[in-house]
Amino acid sequence: MTTFNQLNLSALLFFLIVGGSIKCYSQDETPTKFDPEEYVSGTLPVLYVTTENEEEITSKDYYLTATYWLDAMGIEGYENVGSAAKPLATQIKGRGNATWRLDKKPYRLKLDKKAELLGMKKNKHFVLLANANDVNFRKDAIGFELSRRMGLEWTPTMKPIELVINGDYRGVYYLCEKIRVEPDRVNIVEQADEETAPEAITGGWLVEIDNYVESNQVTIPDRTNGGTIKFTPETPEVLSAEQKEYLTNLVTKVDNAIYDNDPDGTEWSEYIDIDALARFYVIQEIMDNGECFSGSCYWHKDIGEDTKIVFGPVWDFGCSYCHSAQDFQRFIYEDVPSYSSQRWIGEIAKHNNFQAKVREIWAEFKANAYDGLFDYIDAQGALIIDAMNKDHLRWPQYATYSIPSRIRGAKMFLTKKIAWLDEMWDEPIVTALKDIELAQEDIINTAYYDINGRSSAEPYSGFNIIVVNYKNGSKKVSKAVLN
Repeated sequence: MTTFNQLNLSALLFFLIVGGSIKCYSQDETPTKFDPEEYVSGTLPVLYVTTENEEEITSKDYYLTATYWLDAMGIEGYENVGSAAKPLATQIKGRGNATWRLDKKPYRLKLDKKAELLGMKKNKHFVLLANANDVNFRKDAIGFELSRRMGLEWTPTMKPIELVINGDYRGVYYLCEKIRVEPDRVNIVEQADEETAPEAITGGWLVEIDNYVESNQVTIPDRTNGGTIKFTPETPEVLSAEQKEYLTNLVTKVDNAIYDNDPDGTEWSEYIDIDALARFYVIQEIMDNGECFSGSCYWHKDIGEDTKIVFGPVWDFGCSYCHSAQDFQRFIYEDVPSYSSQRWIGEIAKHNNFQAKVREIWAEFKANAYDGLFDYIDAQGALIIDAMNKDHLRWPQYATYSIPSRIRGAKMFLTKKIAWLDEMWDEPIVTALKDIELAQEDIINTAYYDINGRSSAEPYSGFNIIVVNYKNGSKKVSKAVLN
């Protein structure tokens, strides 16, 4: 009888499943490496990571021991960190959920000693965002830039680099600050794991509204979508019975206030910082982020019974532009993609005090923060275009669109969505023929929008935005409360 040890092992084939397809290798074959000397563009800093024994990174749960060094490539404003001869100690593991299943994978770094990487404040904790299938151009970079312009308390800094792991060129990544409770990041009192003291557990919460099941979650029923709303604490990570009870009671009280069915009700805003939420929401609306308020949605609360939930920081705009450029005239909570179950925002949007705050924030954005947004997008494209051409050679499966076409697509969508939001949220305006009353026969149509942005050819009972379109291309927009 032939035993396993008697087989010709050099002829033995094994199957490796990658991205849903099956590839076949002989035992002696190793995956192809892409020589960094051939692929590095020379236009971005390069991060070199080498794991112990060049072990491949296959887990999101366990760190591998590694070394790193950062070559600034002589780019003004950046400095080398470590060197090829004297690399520095770090640990690295995978990260992400859906993105981890892609060929070009994201990673998390935990440096042994704090370092100032690419001008970012000294820290040990960074992430490497792959942006593998970002066919509409750097959604995270644009979303983060909007967050800075919108004035959220803290927005993670991200810088484009090229990444080499174990001598293998991996393409263009964004080196990004990780969301953490720290003075230079989420600046709240840090709450200890398994805390029990009544005052201590009132704050120091950094929580994600999550899509995925985690072991330390608190859940409540989802009244809009069915199922449950999942709250995953990032800080603290390990909950005592007292912490779990406090967080459960807190989100239950908030949920009850949100679903009070009174558009003039304000109790919900006694628990949630309305200004921060409005800023956070407007960013998601501009980006048309189909997964917002569903997953990767962070909020925090500082210590004290009277402190409020503050939405932010922003994270993960991978599901932005979820509607087509021809089908964007709707708010994000009105036509939720099948992969998402948005929590709370659709109900909060029914409250008049929230709508008033959104209009206030929108006016501030248009006056002070809108100008130059497209210049930023163009500058990002110019910064990475040479390196992305190398990235596309490395990952041809993601090279379906050129960088210039991606930029045009992103700007086209944002232009249309911002113009529509301006129509919904701006003060009453009359364009083109401001002071001329046109005859009834000159009207093409009249559309009525309610407070939630739903449109109809007939007026709604209560608040209406009335848009009259005329044959000569002019438009009249007004507001009215109708019976």
